[in-house]
Amino acid sequence: MTDHPVTGWRRAMAFLREALADNDIDFTRGPVGRALGLLAIPMMLEMAMESVFAVVDIAFVSRLGTDAVAAVGITEAIVTVLYAVAIGLGMGVTAMVSRRVGARDADGAARTTGQAIWVGAAISIATGLIGVVFARDLLVLMGASDSVIDNGVGYTTVLLGGSVSIVYLFLLNAAFRGAGDAAVALRSLWLANAINIALDPCLIFGLGPFPELGVTGAAVATTIGRGTGVLYQLYFLAGGRGRLAFHVSHLRVDAALIRQMLIISAGGVGQFLIATASWIGLMRIVALYGSAAIAAYTIALRMLEFALLPAWGLGNAAATLVGQNLGAGLPERSAASAWQAARYNAMLMFGVGVLTLMFAPQVAGLFTSDPDVLVYGTTCLRILGIGYPVYAVGMIMIQALNGAGDTYTPSVLNFICFWMLQIPLAYWLAQGAGFGPNGVFAAIVISESLLSLLSVIVFRRGRWKFHAA
Repeated sequence: MTDHPVTGWRRAMAFLREALADNDIDFTRGPVGRALGLLAIPMMLEMAMESVFAVVDIAFVSRLGTDAVAAVGITEAIVTVLYAVAIGLGMGVTAMVSRRVGARDADGAARTTGQAIWVGAAISIATGLIGVVFARDLLVLMGASDSVIDNGVGYTTVLLGGSVSIVYLFLLNAAFRGAGDAAVALRSLWLANAINIALDPCLIFGLGPFPELGVTGAAVATTIGRGTGVLYQLYFLAGGRGRLAFHVSHLRVDAALIRQMLIISAGGVGQFLIATASWIGLMRIVALYGSAAIAAYTIALRMLEFALLPAWGLGNAAATLVGQNLGAGLPERSAASAWQAARYNAMLMFGVGVLTLMFAPQVAGLFTSDPDVLVYGTTCLRILGIGYPVYAVGMIMIQALNGAGDTYTPSVLNFICFWMLQIPLAYWLAQGAGFGPNGVFAAIVISESLLSLLSVIVFRRGRWKFHAA
């Protein structure tokens, strides 16, 4: 009897090592739960690593005061438009790469990655120029005060100017995930985060030989960290290792493949732009209540990202399995993968939601000592935490549709839930009903819950099984 716990522990650790190592496992065969676990572990850790960027930055910047936190919050609301484009394009890349890997078309998967590199270059150049030239104007447009603008203009300029690191980190990791090389994506973010964590305090506060750059230092550290992660990705690709088997010849421009990628990705970009525009709209409503409310909203969103991104990683695993199994001609296995991932995600996020409700004051207190920010932040965390299990199911269903290449249906659902419901409801609850910022937070829960319900209904209809990618 005493051998069983030891044996179970050893098996668990062996499974963990297998998930984090490079492997050539065929995810279209064998138990669905095992395939999901092997993909989900590195992808969940990858998303957790991505959220660490935001949490680390805000933790250090919060030492500079409320205006500094508000500056980061408003800037991040702007930069999320870039995230929306990069993540949306990544959806198309994942769907196309996973479909080809499932169909045993290794050359097609590598060529898809090559075209993604060219698309990423075009987006990075355009975004970088806009960020460098119009940083101050963008902050003014967001309604930032003069003091917030003075604090945040350098942060905005550096983050958008160095957008190439953001775009490629998302796009190349999307390709690795689609291929099933999730451990590579995870390692690139480990490296990026380690550098960011080391440089953040040095460049923000001017430790040792480093210059004191304040809020701008956080952007410099983040850009250097992400840039290093991208270099690692390119190094791995150049070596021709992994499932992508990438070579320089795959960089040859293929206009037809780029066109197909843009068509599939357009829905992904659209759904995230809709969601991002809604977050920006909510920020504008919250801004009516001053810097304390903005800072609290920023802190709560960072923690929401921290809580949901690992769950989003499980959704990415479901997307990869859906795409690869459709490519292998196994639609029912694709569906089974999504439903099993939804069950796991709901259980995970139920636990996270309970912890959020219990420890919201302590979590908010990690980032601020301002009493007004603490009150707003605690309330926001608790209101958002109520819906965690519901969000979890919806995240899987949306990602499963994206993995099948059906990125347009989630765009329509986002439009209904965010633009037609969330923003008007948030304004009415905050201003008309007199709930203030708490009305905005409640509107988020209501709209996200409706999105989850509609996504389940759409997924059950099964039309995604016949979508081309």
